[in-house]
Amino acid sequence: MLSARQCARGRVLADARISPEGSWASAVVRSHGVAELVLVPTAGGPELVVSGDPDVAGAHSSGGGAHSWHPDGARVVYVARGGGLVWMDRAGGPAREIRGPGPEAWSPTVSPDGSLLAWTEEGRRVVVAPPDGSAPPRVVSLPEPDFALDPDWAPDSRHLAWMEWDVPSMPWDESRIVVADVVAGTRDVVAGGPGEAVQQPRFSSTGALGFVSDRSGWPNLWVREPGAVGARPLLAESYEHAEPAWGPGQRSWCWSPDGGAVGACRNEGGFARLVVAGAGPGGGEPTELARGWHLGLSWAGERLLAVRTGARTPTQLVAVEPGGGSRKALVRGPVAGVEGPWLVEPEIVDWAGPAGAVPGRLYRPPAGTDAEVSLPPLLLWIHGGPTGQMTVTFNARVAFFLARGWAVLAPDFRGSTGWGRAHAQALAGGWGDADVVDCAAGLRAAADRGWARPDRMVPIGASAGGLTVLALLARHPELCAASSPVSGQDYE
Repeated sequence: MLSARQCARGRVLADARISPEGSWASAVVRSHGVAELVLVPTAGGPELVVSGDPDVAGAHSSGGGAHSWHPDGARVVYVARGGGLVWMDRAGGPAREIRGPGPEAWSPTVSPDGSLLAWTEEGRRVVVAPPDGSAPPRVVSLPEPDFALDPDWAPDSRHLAWMEWDVPSMPWDESRIVVADVVAGTRDVVAGGPGEAVQQPRFSSTGALGFVSDRSGWPNLWVREPGAVGARPLLAESYEHAEPAWGPGQRSWCWSPDGGAVGACRNEGGFARLVVAGAGPGGGEPTELARGWHLGLSWAGERLLAVRTGARTPTQLVAVEPGGGSRKALVRGPVAGVEGPWLVEPEIVDWAGPAGAVPGRLYRPPAGTDAEVSLPPLLLWIHGGPTGQMTVTFNARVAFFLARGWAVLAPDFRGSTGWGRAHAQALAGGWGDADVVDCAAGLRAAADRGWARPDRMVPIGASAGGLTVLALLARHPELCAASSPVSGQDYE
């Protein structure tokens, strides 16, 4: 039986990056409130913990922005706890301070020629400075937006791209991609604007600018060729290629080293698949490399690096060879022994709601539990956000309840991601109403279709999901045998 201690003792893997020549992998590994920067050879080998004095700032599993490689591949820059920036040699040793503690720094990135370091401060301004401290930092995101994330250098080491947005919008409502000439001091908005959400600007080695845009109704990959005025779809399909931009460092796609292809993690109804597609016009159908969620994508040499996870796949840092299809696991997150029949693949289901079908995923308890002789109790697991989704990743807490005979239903109520912009925007002006109605309809469907015992259904949720749980209790107490709303959110 899977124990609570086994669930709690695992490590979170985040912010995966591959060294410029492709021989080293790096990631932020977090356990029991402590984050460490870990390096490991992509061909396999022992983990090297290179942070510690000072500690590296933490990172979330779907994002990061805590560190980056120098173009020489011999050192990394990372965000220290307290907001400072430091250099660390690949072999470890004493850190060399770039900037002391101060305004919160994120997403450091070094220009290809090594002459400039860019980062964001307090999530609202983009700053550049020589990494050797020979000149003071200067703000290049002027006029200053309300928020800015994820700067990325062009191959010429002169142009810098980032995403930005202004309140009252959230970044998944409408946002912009900006490219600045840091020498001339000019800036241009090249994508996004009213009614369009954009994110993850990234230059290829040839100078093409790729980014994710929901202009078509689906957050898909687009590309702006060097010298072009507009952009074109790079991978146009009715799937999402990114999650909401909740914070810095999401890397759900990457360029190949030569700029001729892209790798992307495609959301398929909460499940996911790693694909590769050509970057030219009419690049052809994407090719599958692997199933499962692949987070923190980066590609160098012959290897593509990612944090891989799935319902039956304990979280791992993996190196994939797109040319040959081989995969090597480098670092593992959960403790050994969590594998078992309680790691269950859910099935995609839907039920009728007042605005149409509501999608979701149903986890049924495995054989060998009390659910074999009676209808199981059910947890209605409501994601946070509310613009988010409970994706099909390794989830020790879900496995804990499945092992004890519970079923779990994960609803994608109106406002959830994974089903296109229209579905994500359908909660606007209706938070606390549309989400509650759709979740209540899910509980009724679970009872009517024999997914669970009608008298033993329990909504559970954190953050925005906790608010929905409380509203369900207030408006539909007849559907809820109990509840478990909590204030924080960490499904890792």
